[in-house]
Amino acid sequence: MSEPRDSWSGRIGFILATTGSAVGIGSIWKFPYEVGSNGGTAFVVFYILGLVLIVVPLMFAEFALGRRGQGDAATSLANVAAAHGASRKWALAGLLGIVTSFLILSFYSVIGGWTIAYAIETAMEGLAGTDPQAVQGRFDAFLSSPMALTAYHGLFMGVTAMIVAGGVSGGIEVAAKLLMPVLAVLMIALAGYAIVEGDIATTLGFLFKLDIEDLTPGVALEALGLGFFSIGVGLGLMITFASYARRDINLTQVAVASVIADTVISLLAGFAVFPIVFAHGLDPAAGPALVFVTLPLAFAGMPFGELAAIAFFALMFVAALASAISILELSVALLRRYQWPRRRSSLVVASTCFIVGLTTVFSFNLWSDWHPLAGIAGFGEATVFDLLDHLTSNFLMPVGGFTIALFAGWVVPTRTVVDELGLSSTGAAVLSLTLRYVVPLGIATVAIAPLIV
Repeated sequence: MSEPRDSWSGRIGFILATTGSAVGIGSIWKFPYEVGSNGGTAFVVFYILGLVLIVVPLMFAEFALGRRGQGDAATSLANVAAAHGASRKWALAGLLGIVTSFLILSFYSVIGGWTIAYAIETAMEGLAGTDPQAVQGRFDAFLSSPMALTAYHGLFMGVTAMIVAGGVSGGIEVAAKLLMPVLAVLMIALAGYAIVEGDIATTLGFLFKLDIEDLTPGVALEALGLGFFSIGVGLGLMITFASYARRDINLTQVAVASVIADTVISLLAGFAVFPIVFAHGLDPAAGPALVFVTLPLAFAGMPFGELAAIAFFALMFVAALASAISILELSVALLRRYQWPRRRSSLVVASTCFIVGLTTVFSFNLWSDWHPLAGIAGFGEATVFDLLDHLTSNFLMPVGGFTIALFAGWVVPTRTVVDELGLSSTGAAVLSLTLRYVVPLGIATVAIAPLIV
């Protein structure tokens, strides 16, 4: 006999799980350095604009399709399409999202392993000191060890699989109720520490003083892209999560609450990072190295810096784990369609993902000099990891989001979406217009513009 279909125990658990899936490393790692690289306030303005015009409408659509379809991402789209006389081949959009999420998790787990390694290493050995070469050397030495990267990658994937194997209400929801409060406490504590010990005046000016000259098309595209990708719409993740939602849960409230929570956490990340950066005269546009090289360097010269660094990497781990759980659930839900037990599904998907993730591990050491597309312009120096990141972020996710928007806006009757969301007639009209024109155009612009400019 098949296991009964699981569901969220209530709205709070659903909101926390959805928020956890949205937060991830991107909100804490990528948001600060994207803001730093793109002029500060102007980027924040465009980021919020992208959430309102693209992310929230698409999230509404995915939620409605998921609860109406009552299955994994592919099954839900097929069920909704069949109910309205459309081709069940629309399920391919959901299947694309599942494949994309699997590829993302394969390298996301490796990065998640870094957070564990740095938290443990800092607790046991302390920080590398205030010498930039020593700090960079520790990071380079860590990346050059395939055994260490593999071990932490396996540990991170194993913890993720154990939680997902526990089920929706007994595993994912329980973890979300534990992880999200911990994340909030750590984030607030770190932001408070940075405000006291760092340069808050410069930070406020950087984040909230708008310079008209920074309102450029390039900044807009970067911000719209991050807003779209950071929440996780376009993967079918929200479709899967909504399929576990009972009828008494207001999907509109969950969507809005999740996006607001993610935005607040992203802004708090800015307050946890930039005061420290500015106080030490560091570069806010340092890129990914901001977290694993620049910040440890700054922490080393601050009171209680070692404790703050441990808390920061613990925060990164919690955020990464909360997001990884939801990504893994996408593939597990697909196998559950074929009556596979949840534990077996979790083990098979996680094990396979771990193996694929080894290509990312080796990209930083054994295969660091291998560039598969060396003969193609723009990819001459790209490693396997670079190619996976580019393929998923710049191609597969936009295609998935674009297709889901077309399906929800043009194939599914507006009434179907409205019934699930409980919108007013005005709200329904605005959502329909947005899904039909604004969301597809916005996604296409973000995806295509970099190829033209």
